[in-house]
Amino acid sequence: RGAAARTTSARPGEPGGAAARPGPARPAARRPRFTGRAAVLVLVLAVLTVSYASSLRAYLQQRSHIGDLKAQIAEREASIDDLEREKKRWDDPAYVKAQARARFGYLMPGEAGFEVTGPDGRPLEAQASLNDPDDVIKTVPTAWWTTAWESMELAGNPPPPEQRPADLVDGTTDGTKQ
Repeated sequence: RGAAARTTSARPGEPGGAAARPGPARPAARRPRFTGRAAVLVLVLAVLTVSYASSLRAYLQQRSHIGDLKAQIAEREASIDDLEREKKRWDDPAYVKAQARARFGYLMPGEAGFEVTGPDGRPLEAQASLNDPDDVIKTVPTAWWTTAWESMELAGNPPPPEQRPADLVDGTTDGTKQ
């Protein structure tokens, strides 16, 4: 019977078994939520995040700098191409003649040169343009008595005085507040 009692008491949930007997209740041990291992793990993850973030920032700055440098290189290569093209143009005698005429005012044998002067007697600049006489604003002369009569009308009916601007920040002109 002792062996049978042991076998029956070993089965949980049966009435009369050892599991059904009330006994002294042992409090369940609670684990702390934040253990030392978790703290170390969080610290390691924070260090890795900071190091990767600074590395990523440096990488992005370098990529931006490389892009700027590539743009400068392309711009300077285009400038070099333009200068080489200009250099090849100077090998053409017709271009040299045209530049000498335009820059220095040289003339070919048999040509007559002239220079356009302004009202002050000085030569006009090469970029200056002459106006068409028909486009000039024409003023119609008025008789002297018309000007005199307008002056008398203005003296008889003067325009209203304009308000003087404030001399000081507070809006006064003589230094006293109103």
